[in-house]
Amino acid sequence: MPTKTILAEHERNMQKSVEFLKNELRAVRTGRASPGLVEHLQVEYYGSMTPLKQLATIAVPEPASLVIKPFDPSCAKEIERAIKNSELSLAPISDGKMVRLNIPPLSEERRKQLVQQVKQMGEKVKVTLRNIRRDAIKQLEDEEKNKTITEDDRDRAKKEVDELTKQYTDQIDEILTQKSAEIMSD
Repeated sequence: MPTKTILAEHERNMQKSVEFLKNELRAVRTGRASPGLVEHLQVEYYGSMTPLKQLATIAVPEPASLVIKPFDPSCAKEIERAIKNSELSLAPISDGKMVRLNIPPLSEERRKQLVQQVKQMGEKVKVTLRNIRRDAIKQLEDEEKNKTITEDDRDRAKKEVDELTKQYTDQIDEILTQKSAEIMSD
């Protein structure tokens, strides 16, 4: 397998890891209301678990509240139940047609806990990046042993893998810095 193919495959995996982190961070609560806070919640709808974003529109009328308007008003109770059972610690208010969520301001202590949680999430993704790097280097060494690539190609590709890993690690650090600032500033 040529080095370019190996590098492209592992870079794709690194991109997926960063995208995963971005999606996970959308669900982390900041002081502002955000649809990402609840859209991942699973709601029991006619016997099957369905993501909330497939059952309703989620609007942010004010910085401190969310309005969830189900496409099928009969599932408002299930949405309310899913929010109550979630780890969000929010009290939904339902009028039968839509569900309102008031997002209380975060205490300083809770903000610091959330920043730590965000850092842990970032560290897990960095570990994933290092594992992808390790796999790429192992694959390059195997290709060199099998005489598919030369030693120079292997060394050049290893250097590129290290550069990619650093690039994506820096990208994760930047994302974490932005999210931490967002949590602490509200």
